[in-house]
Amino acid sequence: MREMDTLIERAMAGDADAFVDLMESQMTNLYKAARSLLSSEDDVADAISDTILTCWEKLYQLREKRYFRTWMTRILMNQCMDIHRKRQRVVYLDEMPDAAFHDPGYENREWLEALQSLNQPYRIAVILYYIEGFKVSEVAEILDIPEATVRTRLARARKKLAEEYEYGGEKRRRQI
Repeated sequence: MREMDTLIERAMAGDADAFVDLMESQMTNLYKAARSLLSSEDDVADAISDTILTCWEKLYQLREKRYFRTWMTRILMNQCMDIHRKRQRVVYLDEMPDAAFHDPGYENREWLEALQSLNQPYRIAVILYYIEGFKVSEVAEILDIPEATVRTRLARARKKLAEEYEYGGEKRRRQI
């Protein structure tokens, strides 16, 4: 850990070589986190490169070096979400079918809308745990938070989703 602290200090002082070494030491963490949220290797590479650039440009904003991994992971998660949102909006006309079709992702629309209602920390924990299938310990490692925090976020997310689902069902029944 001392080596990482030294690299962070040197990078914050403007040492580009130290920054490169620091980012290389974090590459596995960056890849695992990005891959858990993005399906395309190209998107993962874009998210990681954008994260590295943002970290270099904003390193002066890091208040405490002990939170570097958390800070870097948050930047990465935001990059992944931005890429994911952009991909959802893109429609390639040459890939549009001529006949009617069944979109298998349509069934997941309600689930995706429910996920969007969660605050980002809860949404990311739910995605990593339920969608990507990581264990609580792996989610904690990816996000660099304690396992208890992951369990708390998952429990609170389940409670919020249950409340919204229950409320939504009652509201729909009253309208019918």
